[in-house]
Amino acid sequence: MTRQKILITGASSGLGAGMAREFAAKGRDLALCARRAERLDELKAELLERHPGITVAVAALDVNDHDQVPKVFGELSDELGGIDCVIVNAGIGKGYPLGGGKLWANKATIETNLVAALVQIETALEMFKAAGKGHLVLVSSVLGNVGVPGVKAAYAASKAGVTSLGESLRAEYPSGPIKITVLEPGYIESEMTAKSNSTMLMVDNETGVKAMVDAIEKEKGRAVVPGWPWWPLVELMKLLPPKYTKRFA
Repeated sequence: MTRQKILITGASSGLGAGMAREFAAKGRDLALCARRAERLDELKAELLERHPGITVAVAALDVNDHDQVPKVFGELSDELGGIDCVIVNAGIGKGYPLGGGKLWANKATIETNLVAALVQIETALEMFKAAGKGHLVLVSSVLGNVGVPGVKAAYAASKAGVTSLGESLRAEYPSGPIKITVLEPGYIESEMTAKSNSTMLMVDNETGVKAMVDAIEKEKGRAVVPGWPWWPLVELMKLLPPKYTKRFA
């Protein structure tokens, strides 16, 4: 099934902007939201110049402003004439070793990546139930499969929560009409991964995004992206004693 009208949160840069470019090239209509409105305007202009046949709607949204999420989703849906697919992508990578005295950084990560994701999920499901169909995509992480010490502890925990929510929904909607996809990206080039100063098995943005969009288009239930080398690594991560997971930090 082709989902023509796609909403992406956190679309102003990184994986969100990359997915927007990939879907635009496929002729999809897009509803893009993020905190940085000026970046969204620039992306919209770029996409329409390259693909003049599509429709692109943009709106400023801080997903931590929970009351604004249903309002903005509704406005974007009205502008596009409905939404077929919602990609819950907005997230941050702040963090500090637990007990290190920077509670604010870990709290911000949990709130943005998990609590705000829950708000987006609830909003999307309400829209899809009213429409009688839809595709909900949750962008988690390979680190959602394992606890990671140091600065990524809160991030890994937040993504484990996102994966768990997605798995619960997959059990609730095993055969539609609402489809659920949980994506677990490995290290893909983006603003967030650049700030982490980690280059371990990093793939370029284009390669990573293509793998993500391919999994979304196939409506896979759960997918590690890109599959190589991350799928076997995820299986290994699940077996490693906790002291060895710091290699992924």
